[in-house]
This record gives sequence, C-alpha cells and structure tokens, in this order.
Amino acid sequence: MDIAQSLKDTENSLRDFISTILFTKFGEDWIERCGVSPERLNRWTARAEEEKKRQKFGTIENRLIYYADFYDIKTVLKKNWDSFADALGEWKVVEVWLDELDKLRNPDAHRRELLPHQKQLAAGIAGEIRTRIIRYRSKMETPEDYFPRIENVRDNLGNVWSVGQFKTICTKLILRPGDVIEYVITAADPLGQELKYAISRYPGSNTIRYQASNTVEYVVQPDNVGRVFILCACIISCRPYHAVGDFCDDFVEFSYSVLPSNK
Repeated sequence: MDIAQSLKDTENSLRDFISTILFTKFGEDWIERCGVSPERLNRWTARAEEEKKRQKFGTIENRLIYYADFYDIKTVLKKNWDSFADALGEWKVVEVWLDELDKLRNPDAHRRELLPHQKQLAAGIAGEIRTRIIRYRSKMETPEDYFPRIENVRDNLGNVWSVGQFKTICTKLILRPGDVIEYVITAADPLGQELKYAISRYPGSNTIRYQASNTVEYVVQPDNVGRVFILCACIISCRPYHAVGDFCDDFVEFSYSVLPSNK
C-alpha cells in the first residue's frame, strides 16, 4: 500500500476539482476570487517562479493551485463550500477528514512511521474523497463535454447527413472510377479548439490524411469497384486523446456502389 502516493493523488484530485468548479463559477480570474489572502497567492506565485528556475529543461506545472499548501486547499474548500457540497457532502465531515490527512501526509516531518491502522485510515479517507469526486463528475459530465462531433456533412451529389440520423447514409448512387466526390463537413468542438477533417475509405490512424480545410474530396479508384463502397467523413482534434481510439473523434459513413469503368 503506497500511502504517500495515495495521499498525493488525492491532494491533486482536489486541486483539479477546485480548478474546474471555480473556473465554471468565476471564470478565468477564479484564482483571485477563491478565498485565500493576497499574501498566500503571492506565496504560490513565488513557489511557481522558483520551480521554473529549478526546472530549466523539464516540464513544470503551470497551474498556480499546484503551488498551494494543503492548508490553502482546505481554506478554498471552506470559503466556497456551497460550490462543493453537492459533490463532497457535509463540511463538518470533510473537515475532519482533511485534518486527519494533514496529520498523516508527512510523517517524516515528525520522524515517525505510520502504524498499520493509520495507513488504513489514510487510505480509507483518500479513497472516499476521490470516489465522491468521480461520482459527481460522472453525473455532471458527458462525452459531449470533451469530444468534438460532426453536425452536418453533405456531398456534391445531393446527399446530406445531419445530427439525429444514423451514422451511415445509404445513397443508392452508382459511381465509376475517376468520379470525384466532394464533401463539406461541419463540426463543433466543445473546448473551442481547431479541428482537422478527412475522407477515408478505411477507418484507422495510419490510413487517414487529415487537413485543416473542412472541404475534402475523394477520387474513386478502380479497386473501389463493388456493390457496397463506404467512405468515412472524419474529424479529429489536436488533443492527445480522442473519442474513437487513435482513429478520430467522430465520423459519418456514406455508402455507394461502384461499377467498372464503361470506357
């Protein structure tokens, strides 16, 4: 049982949760309105600057809340408890938990080892806090809060897909090698970041050629001949995670038939 890591993970979960909730409540200047004194904020800033100097070539944490003391985290929670109560429950209970964690989180400062029952207590409190945060987020958030999605796709042959339809459009059209199909893909990202677009015959990270323009085209090839030929209109964000594995964040399929060239 790695109690030190468990306590660190819980502390960071609280930092992230505070950031999310107070950003939603106050906006970008939430850090100045979180309830701690200017003196404490200056201390956080000084620590952040020290870390930048120390880690000249490494990756550093830019969020100021990560330079707050555990005492400060407790202060922020208490001053804004109306925003956290739905997730964490009664303040009197959580306050006792935080006090116990504060006592147990740094045994080296008192040159002592935690006893088995203290380790179990620390693990139990840490686990309960993190579980409550996870449960709250699972109720409040959906995939639509994080992943972009396609709103509309239309090709130059008169086929249109819109939100609410099945993901596959059966066009019932017949194509031949050499035909050019042009698509306009309209999509939205809940985080407001740029998207890239593609038309792909095969779903897979190694076969898709994404581009910045939302107008994409595909030239029908001789090896596309078949009763059912499907093209995927795809979008992807610049984030390291995606809704559909490494493939994309959303896609819509257009089904055609391709006959051999009649030349």
